[in-house]
Amino acid sequence: MLALFRQKYIGDRAFYRMVLAIAIPLVIQQGITSFVTLLDNLMVGALGEEPLSGVSIINQLVNVYNLTIFGGLSGASIFGAQFFGTRDWQGMRHTFRFRMYFGIFTTAAAVSLFLLWGDSLALLFLENENNSPEAVAATLQCAESYLRIAVWGLLPFVFTQIYAGLLRKTGETVHPMIASVIAIFVNLVLNYCLIYGAFFFPEMGVAGAALATVTARVLEAGYLIIYTHRHAEAYPFIKGAYRKFGIPASLCKQIIITGTPLMLNELLWSLGMTVINGNYASRGLAVVAASNIAATAWNLFCVIMFAMGSVVSIMVGQKLGAGKIDEAKAIDKKLIFVTEVIHICIGIVLLLTADLIPMLYDVERSTSDIAAAMLRVQGFVLPVHSYVHVAYFTIRSGGKTVVTFLFDCLYTWCVPVVVSLVLCRFTVLPVVACYAIVQATDLIKMGIAIPLLASGFWAKNIVSKHENNA
Repeated sequence: MLALFRQKYIGDRAFYRMVLAIAIPLVIQQGITSFVTLLDNLMVGALGEEPLSGVSIINQLVNVYNLTIFGGLSGASIFGAQFFGTRDWQGMRHTFRFRMYFGIFTTAAAVSLFLLWGDSLALLFLENENNSPEAVAATLQCAESYLRIAVWGLLPFVFTQIYAGLLRKTGETVHPMIASVIAIFVNLVLNYCLIYGAFFFPEMGVAGAALATVTARVLEAGYLIIYTHRHAEAYPFIKGAYRKFGIPASLCKQIIITGTPLMLNELLWSLGMTVINGNYASRGLAVVAASNIAATAWNLFCVIMFAMGSVVSIMVGQKLGAGKIDEAKAIDKKLIFVTEVIHICIGIVLLLTADLIPMLYDVERSTSDIAAAMLRVQGFVLPVHSYVHVAYFTIRSGGKTVVTFLFDCLYTWCVPVVVSLVLCRFTVLPVVACYAIVQATDLIKMGIAIPLLASGFWAKNIVSKHENNA
């Protein structure tokens, strides 16, 4: 029995070396990003709860764009990983062009939306009887100041996603990490200088935080673009990527068919999460600030979970592209097992530190207490979220994007969104109790994921018909 368990769920040394080679740069990159985001929040939070809440609201709106980009690029990424598995460089060039077209078009639409109606969108989080007119006006002013500058960081952000995603599908995660570390360091230093007016810089408050972020994103994108094209021998698929602009109609059609559910999933899922946060916000600005504190800490504790999603996408996707279906299934089981073991341990650490994290912020005691309670809830549900996360990437790796749409987006709108709406707006339950119940709904999602993965329906090669397609 033990031998069978080890064979099914425990990998050999070569397996774990591969996992670590892919995951460690991603963990370092995401970990530093999340830690600096925490420091950013502390610096903005030192300006008061209104600036912290204003920036938090804009970041929630921008996150809808970020996840839409992620979803839209993911369809082509699935093909990119499998094309790399067959060493089809022309196929990778086609997926690169598709990602470029989608990213630029979506970014232009998002910039227009935020510039024209950004203040109206932010106001949706603020109009309720729990907030005073003065607090609403101050928070909205901070949100507008931040958004006017932050919106110009969307274009370099999408170029970073295109190039970093392209490199990661080859298993190259070190240089995206280096680019991110450079950007993070610049962002941190400029945040301090521009928010508070340190050294010879002007004191800009939340606008300074936005300018620092935009500057860092430009540098990150520039590094990745220059690195990739200067090392074209190592990445032969980038040669001639801009020489032609066409994409075979059959491939383009299949990417759209495969990718549209992913894009809609990320768009509608992120909108669903925004609605859930809006329902929490109906309980007052203190809850907005507390949710921001909890979400920032959550991202720091989830860096390994996020990395393991990418590991599943790369390792399983490449095996599927090479036609090694049984190997892909075996690798997936081992990746899910190690993910769960790690996140049970991380969940315990989060429970033990939940009361300490909000103490870093200069906020009211009531806000701090709400944030600590939310973090305790997160500690309990982290293993559930980690399983659901890698299950999503497993199903997606085989191109089953309609199923991922139903599994992720449809579920979010039918269960957590509805539950949060009813509990927050039509009951007198404390907001922490509402939060705990909403988080616990992922147990249902986990119950759906287990038989889906066990069936093996997701393990498909989707690029064989496009091999050597010029």
